[in-house]
Amino acid sequence: MPAMDKKDLYVFLEKAYEQYNHRKFVHPDPLEFLYRYNEPADREVVGLIASSLAYGRVAQILKSVEIVLAVLGGHPAATLRDTQKQEIMDSFGNFRHRFTTGMEIGNFLAGIGSILREKGSLYALMDGAAKPWTDALESFAWQINQASGGLSSLLPLPSKGSACKRLMMFFRWMVRKDDVDPGDWHELGTRGLIIPLDTHMFGVARMLGFTDKRASSLRVAIEISNKFREIRPDDPIRYDFSLTRPGIRNEPMFQELDQ
Repeated sequence: MPAMDKKDLYVFLEKAYEQYNHRKFVHPDPLEFLYRYNEPADREVVGLIASSLAYGRVAQILKSVEIVLAVLGGHPAATLRDTQKQEIMDSFGNFRHRFTTGMEIGNFLAGIGSILREKGSLYALMDGAAKPWTDALESFAWQINQASGGLSSLLPLPSKGSACKRLMMFFRWMVRKDDVDPGDWHELGTRGLIIPLDTHMFGVARMLGFTDKRASSLRVAIEISNKFREIRPDDPIRYDFSLTRPGIRNEPMFQELDQ
């Protein structure tokens, strides 16, 4: 793709947003599970579960999330809040999603339940997010890990240096509000959000000249987010969904948009 000035880049990105940022393009994506639930309390719990399991082949991700949600029933937040840890552990004894065992997902879900009993919601862990955004994310992930019995591969800490794609994706779903993202936590504001840096977005960012790095990391995710922030300071990850759809759906978006 030829280099574009800021004005042309804005037009290009907005065209991508207008073309792809619609619910009909969500499948296959674990975000689709959130649309089943009317209550924000359930959506935040389902969002954390779905995003935390979002690694590996998408078909397996959807299958694994479906298995978990089937056990939790129509109101996952209430189920986890009202169910004792041992019962949760017993329910997921045979669960397996790639590297995630039944014990790990059981501890994770029991940890969420204990937070709901103590704090009332996952949103309460943000405490208004009156701190640097990376610190707020670190605190959120750390508290859930602690409630789950220690560090978990389901929710890595930003301080460890990885791009934390799944955590950033969860916060995109929770904070942004449009036709695709539910935005139940929109009060936190979108300005500090960091791009969920998966292989599709990494390729797009390199194509746009937003990074010359060859490996993903939190530092690179922030670098790319800052480039988008130059275009949309108020909503730097506005284009994440739109720009990653073509790669996921095997559609030649860039050729079409360039015309």
